[in-house]
Amino acid sequence: MERKPTRARIVDAACELMLTLGLARTTTKEIARAAGCSEAALYKHFTGKEELFVTVLEERLPGLGALLTRLVTEPGGASVEENLTEIARQAALFYERTFPMAASLYAEPRLKRRHEEGMRRLGTGPHRPIEGLTAYLDAEREAGRIHPEADTHAAASLLLGACAQRAFAYDATGDGRPPRPLDDFAAGLARTLLRGIAPADPPR
Repeated sequence: MERKPTRARIVDAACELMLTLGLARTTTKEIARAAGCSEAALYKHFTGKEELFVTVLEERLPGLGALLTRLVTEPGGASVEENLTEIARQAALFYERTFPMAASLYAEPRLKRRHEEGMRRLGTGPHRPIEGLTAYLDAEREAGRIHPEADTHAAASLLLGACAQRAFAYDATGDGRPPRPLDDFAAGLARTLLRGIAPADPPR
């Protein structure tokens, strides 16, 4: 079987190690070893662990960012409730996978600060999903599909906060199983949120 290109092996190794060891304990040396290459070869493709983390989020984990970008750039199609349901579903999956990676940083303040500085240099961070969802809701407000006075940033924060809380709370329960299946959770969250931001007279 043909061996994967070096870059793909590095991203695969980074994803596996970050999921199992956590971001704080994963080093570029360990990633390179797991990928079967030198650390120098790793740095030919990536500036460091922070860029690798962003690449893992974009290429190996659920596509929340891609979904939000598509909904902003290609409006129309599904209803707002259907879109919010899919956003909630993808966000819940995203936080479920990323929480175990990032949680270890909170035990290492120095590493957490370094990671945050790296994220800022790359122009990204945990605020980006809220910005993306706010932009989508702004577009729906312009189209008249949500209330003209809706606080889109608050609505985005509520939806994504609930998805992040789902990952945090049920990872700590022991069995890790939430009380509601993912699809039911996403649909209920979208339906409840929409009641607060729906227009008085929905467009036909």
